[in-house]
Amino acid sequence: MSESTALPGWTEILVLAPLEWLELVGEQICSATCASVAYGPPSLGTPKARAGCDYVRAYVIDSMDTAAWRAALQARVAALASLTGAPELAGLELRFRRLPPEDYARSWEKVWRPFRVGRLAVLRPTDSRTPRPGEIDLRLEPGAVFGTGRHATTRLCLGLLQRSVRAGDRVLDAGTGTGLLAVAACKLGARSALGFDIDPASVPHARHLAASNGCLERTTWRCGGFEVLTREDRSFDGVIANIYSDILQAHAQELGERLRPEGWFVFSGVPEAHALATRAAFESAGLRVSEELVRGRWHAFAGRAC
Repeated sequence: MSESTALPGWTEILVLAPLEWLELVGEQICSATCASVAYGPPSLGTPKARAGCDYVRAYVIDSMDTAAWRAALQARVAALASLTGAPELAGLELRFRRLPPEDYARSWEKVWRPFRVGRLAVLRPTDSRTPRPGEIDLRLEPGAVFGTGRHATTRLCLGLLQRSVRAGDRVLDAGTGTGLLAVAACKLGARSALGFDIDPASVPHARHLAASNGCLERTTWRCGGFEVLTREDRSFDGVIANIYSDILQAHAQELGERLRPEGWFVFSGVPEAHALATRAAFESAGLRVSEELVRGRWHAFAGRAC
């Protein structure tokens, strides 16, 4: 392989953190790496996390991985204990590991297979197979950009949407990411879907996914947080959010206010340690939880506005 076509190298950042602080530690790392954050051990050979803790990991391209950058990242994480007043965050140890060269952007192809969630058959755009009678095909180009669609929270939401969406529904997807859940709602019969996300890459990816599934004209995408919603963006039949549990708690009231009376909701992104507090935030906001599903360490909630 020539130098011009050589694959970029990557460094893994790994830290063992208390369960109730995983998302905050992940946010600190993510904001410094401009990369996604994952939770759990990176491989079967990783030592089991001690009780009350789990792994937070992220990946950075070698060109960013300098001694000065590592020192700055370690300082950011070390400051968390004093910023939060949580002594359990003191002494978090960041471990850095150079990974062997690999085309990680396409390494998913080794293991990814089409899969089903209820009536939804998740297939690649080029897959020629015909869905079974009664199934609905959802075309996804899995990979580093679009994700694989197999994350526990995604699968939980896809299952709950099939019991929630009704023909003609108008749907809001908060923190839409690649737009997968909004597009799935359209495939399940929603009349329209509005998705928004703070990631600038979200809109073009969501538009591409919607076009691949014949839903582009029924979808609207915006870049930004809750501030991009207007006064007219109300009385939705359904609201979806697969985002961090702290964001769900902070915006539970606003999510509820965007729903029409008796409108439905499907929320996930909630780790086990945050499930009780997040459910309490929903109920305080007038959101009546009728179903709570668990897959691994992740919880999802469905219900209706009071």
